[in-house]
Amino acid sequence: MTHRKRLIRWKIYVDRAKMYIGYVQFLMIVFVLLESYKDSYFGHLVFDNIYLSMPIIVVLFVVGLLVVGRIDTMLGLREEELRNNADANPVIREILENTKELKKEIEELKKKI
Repeated sequence: MTHRKRLIRWKIYVDRAKMYIGYVQFLMIVFVLLESYKDSYFGHLVFDNIYLSMPIIVVLFVVGLLVVGRIDTMLGLREEELRNNADANPVIREILENTKELKKEIEELKKKI
């Protein structure tokens, strides 16, 4: 394996790890927000019942992620992002051009038959 391919593979590993770290960071932000309300009624409710509130917070966190992901899918943002990335990728662009040429040739062959 070339050095370039190895570096790209490592970059992919780092990018995937950043995604998971982002989940942890988001959860930490939630706890910092809760900490700022520690002296309020809501804060006392959460921190006085920490063993009950932690699982509830984690479940709400996961449900919230699923809802945001579903909305993202419904709006088609991911598909558009992938389409945009594919247009910018020269290898994918070449594959698409070759596919179009093949379709055109198949249609021409069908007309001759």
